[in-house]
Amino acid sequence: MSVIGRSVRRVDALGKVTGQTLFPGDINKPNQAYMKILFAGRPHAIIKSLDTSRAESIEGVLGVFTAKDVPVNEYGLIMPDQPVLCGPGSTKPHADRVRFVGDQVALVVAESEEIASEAVRRIEIEYEDLPLITDPLTAMEEESILLHPDKGSNVFCHYRIRKGDVERAFSDADIIVETEYSTPVQEHAYLQPEAGLGYIDDEGRITIEVAGQWAHEDQDQIAHALGLAKDQVRVIYPAIGGAFGGREDMSIQIVLALAVWRLHQRGINRPVKIIWSREESILGHHKRHAFIIRAKWGATTAGEVIAAEMEVIQDGGAYAYTSTKVLGNATLMCTGPYEIPNVKVDAYSVYTNHLPGGAMRGFGGPQGAFAAESQMNKLAEKLGIDPVEIRVKNVLRENSLLSVGTPLPPGVTIGEVVEKAAEGAGWVLSDTGWQRPDQAVLGEPSEPYLKRGLGFACGFKNVGFSFGAPEQCWATIELHGGAEIEEVVLHHAGAEVGQGAHTVMIQMAAEALGVPMEMVRIIISDTAVTEDSGSASASRLTLMAGNAIRGAAKDALEKWKQEERPAVSSYQYRPPATTPYDPQTGKSEPNFAYGYVAEAASVEVDVETGQVRLLEIICVDDVGKAINPQLVQGQIEGAVVQAAGYTLLEDFQQEDGYVQTALLSTYLIPTVLDIPDRVESVILEHNDPVGPWGARGVGEMPYIPLAPAVVAAIRDAVGVWFHDFPLTPERVLRGLRESGKL
Repeated sequence: MSVIGRSVRRVDALGKVTGQTLFPGDINKPNQAYMKILFAGRPHAIIKSLDTSRAESIEGVLGVFTAKDVPVNEYGLIMPDQPVLCGPGSTKPHADRVRFVGDQVALVVAESEEIASEAVRRIEIEYEDLPLITDPLTAMEEESILLHPDKGSNVFCHYRIRKGDVERAFSDADIIVETEYSTPVQEHAYLQPEAGLGYIDDEGRITIEVAGQWAHEDQDQIAHALGLAKDQVRVIYPAIGGAFGGREDMSIQIVLALAVWRLHQRGINRPVKIIWSREESILGHHKRHAFIIRAKWGATTAGEVIAAEMEVIQDGGAYAYTSTKVLGNATLMCTGPYEIPNVKVDAYSVYTNHLPGGAMRGFGGPQGAFAAESQMNKLAEKLGIDPVEIRVKNVLRENSLLSVGTPLPPGVTIGEVVEKAAEGAGWVLSDTGWQRPDQAVLGEPSEPYLKRGLGFACGFKNVGFSFGAPEQCWATIELHGGAEIEEVVLHHAGAEVGQGAHTVMIQMAAEALGVPMEMVRIIISDTAVTEDSGSASASRLTLMAGNAIRGAAKDALEKWKQEERPAVSSYQYRPPATTPYDPQTGKSEPNFAYGYVAEAASVEVDVETGQVRLLEIICVDDVGKAINPQLVQGQIEGAVVQAAGYTLLEDFQQEDGYVQTALLSTYLIPTVLDIPDRVESVILEHNDPVGPWGARGVGEMPYIPLAPAVVAAIRDAVGVWFHDFPLTPERVLRGLRESGKL
């Protein structure tokens, strides 16, 4: 009986619900020491002097390490623009300056966390404050002070798209909608803060047990910063308490390895443990990027969108992290899943003294979709065309050309997804096109000051790495037994960050081999015994891992038939190639696969308090093939709730480079009382040609269109458009007052 398409129980469920599963913060070893980090605590300054003598004199302190102790004092997932430790003594140019409050300056290792904390307080440091740049528009000006003096500009990435003749198309347009949008910073707020244990293993390797999203990339960056060969560094992922992109970049990995290595050189071979507080976590890792997006779209009276001009400005914060790749996605998605014949986009990543922006669920897609879908809803309103009808007229189809001048890969289903979501929300297809349901379908509010509305939005998202980034995934399968297969061992490095990846991997291995799931044992996320799988990001892991597992399974079965015992096969899957943006025109083949999503949102707005209540979200996703439908449903519901926090509640504040919301008492995330009353998860299964068993990926798609769908629903309820969010009660009331609706 096939196990593909079945909602089997998660393989990690029992251990997690009983507390037997160990997360990094739960792991302890005999005679371990403890580490604390001195953070910069200020947004822009040169460190003039750094005196650690008072800290080192405290009884119980085993070591204090600064920039001079880091052999290659740089790191960065996209470009190595960040010092491991900031301060004097480094060979990296300008490493003596801090650029945001979470820059790391020194490490203390001690007998206890309390001693380490006291020693951190005794480090004497003299700063020379530098001028602040917290506005990306100011940072873009030629006369602006440079955050990275060796760069020559605070603009560290610029993408251009040029398709057709935009100016002529605007002159031919019957209507033009022009708006400036802004999107906020968002904290990942995963349950488990950064934590880890470092030690020298039995083979003399620096070993780090930590939560991350790409074990082999962590290994690469640690080895580079310490000037070591990769095989001298080992990275192991235990259970991981959430990620959402927030563990793609370094936090404690390199500094934990540095402490273990330097102590080992002094003859001190003790494990070192660190657990960040929630405040350290919020200050110390990257956030979802804030964007400013200036949009100008033109359409005909028939509802054909003929021109789109976009300026996309991304606040990259102090360091690059994955900003350039996030910007690439936003550049592609800011014109929506529509075939628009004339497009002009200029997109910029800009350094500021804010916390760095980086990967977070959707990876530029939610920001781009907020502008694109808001523009489409505004065009529909001004033209008197139904918002679903105008989308059906313009969505990409097979062989449609993207803004970058090339067609999507085969398997384009955004049209079907839009129609299914519309039907689910009560839209009807008549002889004159799609028509929204009567207001009565939303129900009657219990009080006259409560107003209800319905909104619609859609989107698309790449599956896998984009724009020419190297993409591959390894899997190894061992078949053990005599006449019959008795045990299967699957080696795979893909990270389980809560999404159920390891369950799905076992399902796919069992299916490919024709054995029961119970026969499959998985060895995971350990650079010593698993090959590089790439990151648990970009909604890629099911597609990439599944194809690698199928390849390894096929080869292993062939060896088994040849009576090899055990039969062992390793297989590297490489998907179709992608290409980067052309520097002048943007022409490219950006992705090898996509997922498609549409959402209808119904809301209730209290016009006396400004409170917005989400009544129902209908979310339709084409996942190609649901390997485990219940896990897909969980991904949809989780993404909707997380996007609801982004849209309505999570108000991350930075003032003059200082974070004002560094605790979960001031940065509010959704509770059970803040989630939609109902989420209807509709799973479509149109096979993707390159997906294993047709699977696409679903991790990010349900997140992308929620904000514009909710904004459209609020417009429907109270007659006000909002161009920025989160739509806290204060912001909603202000909008009502300024528009004269109160």
